[in-house]
Amino acid sequence: MTGPRVVIAGAGFGGLTCARALKHSPVDVLLVDRNNYHLFTPLLYQVASALLDPGEIARPVRELIRPLSNIDFRQAEVTGVDMDLRLLATDRGTIPYDYLVLATGAQSDYFGNPSLAARTFGLKDLNDGLAVRNRILSQFEAAQWTTDASRRRALLTFAVIGGGPTGVEMAGALSELIHLVLRKDYPNLDLSEVRVLLLEAAPHVLGTFDAPLREAARRSLVKKGVEVTLGAMVESVTENSIHLASGQEIAAGTVIWTAGVRASELGAALGVPLVRQKRVRVDATLQVPGHPVVFVVGDLAGASAGDALLPMLIPVAMQEGRHVAATIREMVRTGGASEFRYKDPGIMATIGRNSAVAEFGVVRLSGFLGWMMWLAVHLVNVISFRSRVLVLVNWAWDYVFYNRPIRLIVRAGGDRSVAARTAP
Repeated sequence: MTGPRVVIAGAGFGGLTCARALKHSPVDVLLVDRNNYHLFTPLLYQVASALLDPGEIARPVRELIRPLSNIDFRQAEVTGVDMDLRLLATDRGTIPYDYLVLATGAQSDYFGNPSLAARTFGLKDLNDGLAVRNRILSQFEAAQWTTDASRRRALLTFAVIGGGPTGVEMAGALSELIHLVLRKDYPNLDLSEVRVLLLEAAPHVLGTFDAPLREAARRSLVKKGVEVTLGAMVESVTENSIHLASGQEIAAGTVIWTAGVRASELGAALGVPLVRQKRVRVDATLQVPGHPVVFVVGDLAGASAGDALLPMLIPVAMQEGRHVAATIREMVRTGGASEFRYKDPGIMATIGRNSAVAEFGVVRLSGFLGWMMWLAVHLVNVISFRSRVLVLVNWAWDYVFYNRPIRLIVRAGGDRSVAARTAP
């Protein structure tokens, strides 16, 4: 097929959904991403907590687009766009386009605090998940060699900063990993010395949920052994401690940052107006103002519903991707762009075994019912049938036998994020 060329930068949920939606369109699609895989990010914390293997939540992009005859893939780092010459710049060269879809996602935001960037572990991509898993297991191994009690307690203190869904899910999963699984691997360690902390600057966790669900989540975390501290504004992080704005110092050997997120660096490189979280301001049609063949979707897009920006969520990215695909089809047929309208499917978060909160319109679920709903929704949305089967098997194995099989410390050569931070 030889038709207009649609270049999609980013193979996340927005970009991949857009590409798939163009499968029967009279266009040639080129998908570009710095990774050769699509990552199911909602389950990344389960890689970090040794429940799932990376291959169970990530699939090669080329495998996913294999049945789509008009779609190709190139692995490259996107560095910029010349919207006048219609060229996408990458570290492998420039790519001409007739239509461009920017879907390069988000990254951790440390709010200009260098100590957070240098001393905490993020949880945004596969490397982050593996680094956190290595760190947790390495801290337990180091604790076995330590005779100094205060040093051992610091090694075995794990702090999660940020009480949003990712932070809540990570803290709950980490506590369960320690108290249900690692206690059997390290019978000589006193688990009373282990602490799992969740620090949140706001007066509640899960700020986007209704108040009763927020409180249900907090109670569930506490029941699982997580120490939840609200109103805790982190000022700085050192190698072995956290300093709060209140003046309190907390000894902690491992700090996981989930409290801030912003759009990828590509937005700032475009030379166009940005909105909050460095997202690209777009028209109601998701087009960049003044550049009708350039669209932005997902976390990079500063799309609004009324006066509020749409949240940086997967359902938003997927709906935007489908909408842009439909718009491009219409524009190829000499049609025009239509306004994007987001349909909110609800939100949910799990706290761990038998506990989750879910909010769908007027429906509110918590506890076991919320957990079952969370399991069903996430299992259905895992990217491939093979991954669904493997994820289900691992979930069932963990649920029945209290065992997580992926307790491996694996360090790739030159992995600074792991090797530099595992020494006791």
